[in-house]
Amino acid sequence: MNLKLQSTLQLLRFHFSFFLMPVYWFALSQVSVIKWSDAVLIFIILHVLVYPSSNGYNSYMDQDTTPVGGLENPMQPTLLLFYTTIFMDAFALLLSLIISPLFATGIFLYILASRAYSYRKIRLKKYPVTGYLTVTIFQGAVTFFLVYYGSSGNPDLKIPVLPMTASSLLIGGFYPLTQIYQHREDYEDGVITLSYLLGYRGTFVFTGIIYACAFLSLGWYFYSESAFFKFVILQILMLPVIVYFFIWFSKVAKDNIEANFKNAMRMNVLASVCTNIGFITLLILKLFE
Repeated sequence: MNLKLQSTLQLLRFHFSFFLMPVYWFALSQVSVIKWSDAVLIFIILHVLVYPSSNGYNSYMDQDTTPVGGLENPMQPTLLLFYTTIFMDAFALLLSLIISPLFATGIFLYILASRAYSYRKIRLKKYPVTGYLTVTIFQGAVTFFLVYYGSSGNPDLKIPVLPMTASSLLIGGFYPLTQIYQHREDYEDGVITLSYLLGYRGTFVFTGIIYACAFLSLGWYFYSESAFFKFVILQILMLPVIVYFFIWFSKVAKDNIEANFKNAMRMNVLASVCTNIGFITLLILKLFE
């Protein structure tokens, strides 16, 4: 395979979309009447076009030579990657118009935020709080809103606030752990991440607090919907994540070298698998209600 093409396909990191998929399943599981044709199209827009394009653009700007976002040995980006991201964004926007103008506007804003996060002359990612909030709001609440609104057979703007909040909190708890092995590389690139600011132990404590807030939000939401058993199901399915989190935390507390790429990816994969299964389970239960 041509090296430019191989590099482009690798740096789009299609597999990374799996880590962002739980919000899609969660939003879909809460829609009263699902328009399945639009739901499938939204899945393609987000997970095949928008997310990989965002990954690719970030790699083009960062020129990574060390492990990043699911890649232990990233290849060097080329102009082909840059032009591919532009094409993917444009195609995503065209497809979004099939859903609705409001949905397309939301996707456009997501793309703008993603570019502002990475673009060298703006570079929101170099600011610990601003970068963190950009990721958590757009990958969490905004994505929930877009999936919920766009997939509904009876679309309106009455989107449940607690699930939107919980989505951002779940992303917000997960995100700092993806930065924990890149402190030195980010700092040398002029990027001060929230994880760097918090330190190794502080990152774990912060993650624990944010995840606790996420589950409190979920618990209150399902209780208010008279469906607390669904929250219990989520808790059971998330137990492996909680166990691994504390095992990893104990290792890092003894030796910072344990805050490495391999352990971070184990955490990411485990959390994504359990959360995806949890929300897909809720979707299946809803279909039988």
